[in-house]
Amino acid sequence: MRGRNLQEIPESQPATTARFGLYDIFVGADGLRAGWGLLLFVFFYEAFKRFLYSLIVPHLPLAVTETPFIHAGRMIPLEAGALACVLAATWVLSRAEDGSVADYGLKDARAMRNFGVGALCGGALLSCLVLCLKATGALVFDGRQLFGWAAFRYSAVWLCGFLFVGLLEELWFRGYVQFTIARGVRGIFHWLGVRRASAVGFWTAALLISFYFGFGHGTNPGESPVGLIAAGLMGVVWCLSLWRSGSLWWAIGFHVAWDWAESFLFGVGDSGSIIQGHLLTAHPAGRVLLSGGSTGPEGSVLVFPIIAMAACAAVSTLPRRRVSGVPAPHPKGTPSPTVAPSLH
Repeated sequence: MRGRNLQEIPESQPATTARFGLYDIFVGADGLRAGWGLLLFVFFYEAFKRFLYSLIVPHLPLAVTETPFIHAGRMIPLEAGALACVLAATWVLSRAEDGSVADYGLKDARAMRNFGVGALCGGALLSCLVLCLKATGALVFDGRQLFGWAAFRYSAVWLCGFLFVGLLEELWFRGYVQFTIARGVRGIFHWLGVRRASAVGFWTAALLISFYFGFGHGTNPGESPVGLIAAGLMGVVWCLSLWRSGSLWWAIGFHVAWDWAESFLFGVGDSGSIIQGHLLTAHPAGRVLLSGGSTGPEGSVLVFPIIAMAACAAVSTLPRRRVSGVPAPHPKGTPSPTVAPSLH
């Protein structure tokens, strides 16, 4: 079943009665059970991260809490290190399930095309949001901060930084974790005889992960309730792109371009954070509900129609594949059938 898709798995076969053994506690019909998979993923991620960060953190510049701006010299190594830990944890679990890292949203024959289209959509929609704020007087531009070589250098540095951010957040939230929760929920509904259990499993996982993604932004300084809701809804849009294309590349491109344009190009707050070294400078004006305040454009109510446009962009630029969902790696060995609904 390696390389197959969630919806390629038959949903009409009833569970069979057989002896339930110790092996079945850990392994189901699709490989390692979802609950164990999630626990092991978090365990390996945290173990790798603790080890790696103990090596790199002492050599980094001041922490974000000690300076009003995010410093590229600190953010990039931390994001790159966390990405390496996510890839390592995904690799360990993928080998346990006889798959590969690419099975979790990276396998796409049109990867570069989808990445590029996603980036165009993300940059264009963020620019549209900023221009709408400017037109309503909710955002005031103060001028240009960088020129010449400095502008080019910071542009490249932050593009690299946000590439790490996009890869990290998409693979963490919508890679192995999204796939595994979807697989577990699908197993339960399949056992209950629910039709289209794969679709139910995918979207249940998508909503849970998107809620957690949005809620996780609450630790950012300057974040607001509107910004948290917007982050969660944007997560749903990125899950929609995964459902349409079977890969994360459109979402990664969108994520990278949105953050880069918001933080470097326009120099506004990105979920409450401002980077050091941005091209333009601007500040919010008027009511926070419209301007976004310290959160940035994502804290403005004008972000919601932009998110709706992002969903339309995902649907229109990613023609529906014949089979949607997340690839399911093939488990090692042949587990015995179970008699109960299993998170598999």
